[in-house]
Amino acid sequence: MRILICSFDFYPVVAGGPSAAMTLAMGLARRGYDITVATASPAADNDHPCFPFAIVRQPGARQLVRLFQAADLVWQNHVSLRMLWPMMLVRRPLVIVHHSPLATDAPQAKTGLRVQYGGLKRAACLLGRNAFVSEAFRKAAGLSGPVIYNSYDELTFHPWPDVPRDRDVVFLGRLVPQKGADLLIEALALLAARGLRLRATIIGFGQEDEALKAMVSMHGLAGLVEFAGALRGEALSRMLARHRMMAMPSRWFEGFPISAIEALACGCVVVGSDCGGVPEAIGPAGMVVAEDCAAELAAALERLASDAALYESYRARIAQHLQIFSEAALMGRCEQLIHDAAGPAAVAA
Repeated sequence: MRILICSFDFYPVVAGGPSAAMTLAMGLARRGYDITVATASPAADNDHPCFPFAIVRQPGARQLVRLFQAADLVWQNHVSLRMLWPMMLVRRPLVIVHHSPLATDAPQAKTGLRVQYGGLKRAACLLGRNAFVSEAFRKAAGLSGPVIYNSYDELTFHPWPDVPRDRDVVFLGRLVPQKGADLLIEALALLAARGLRLRATIIGFGQEDEALKAMVSMHGLAGLVEFAGALRGEALSRMLARHRMMAMPSRWFEGFPISAIEALACGCVVVGSDCGGVPEAIGPAGMVVAEDCAAELAAALERLASDAALYESYRARIAQHLQIFSEAALMGRCEQLIHDAAGPAAVAA
């Protein structure tokens, strides 16, 4: 069966949506599907020559139409009108997986983010079957369809016996206001004032990089907070494994944060905000605090750092929780959705 995966961003872009598209393409290709990925991301010097699928970067209008014509099913990695318009000319079974909100009145609008053409995107959802990366997103969209949680790379993200767990809390994400790295710094400052000086690492890059470093200096945390820059693969996994906890103080309506699952897989207990799909990702393996509240984040980190029994009780729940997010579980849900959208005859062919 020939499946066209349309993902506006794709490898080597570092973000949740592109990572999910890569996992999907790899998993379906390994299961015998003929996969092509169409993306607006430009060519990369480090495109892996051994990917078991084709990548068509920045296709022109005619080329995109031909890709739709050649496909038995189109899998849209969220709604991108630039990637979806050929459906007006070439009708194919369509699956749309929602990784971000549809309309301009979505909960994350308070952070300054806006969803362009939200009304048109909502109308486009009527062309096929919809699925959502979290229950929170399904409720926000007001559309029907299954929840298909993102999976993580089980071969890369796991505990490392040779890596000492010598740091306290890690942040992983883009250094932008809506991700809340500044809230972690505020929480660390509150704890330091109470005599609890936690060692933290901030992994990522973005527009707030210099401002966050200045904030660390202003609060007298320079000896406690390290900036590791952007990491990926084994280097990221080993860095996560050095930490006892992860902080995910997002201010915006996260769809489903794969980074929380990666941290859990490396043995971190996660403390995250009550925002979007964050509580679903954490599940019973961590603590949920109020959104945009450094004081609550500080209190949760203090409890975990000070109460060994509480901390270990959360860690003991990680393995069972991660089973939901295995690649096998993801592929099973995706193949069922493909079957439902294309029909048994198309899948068999």
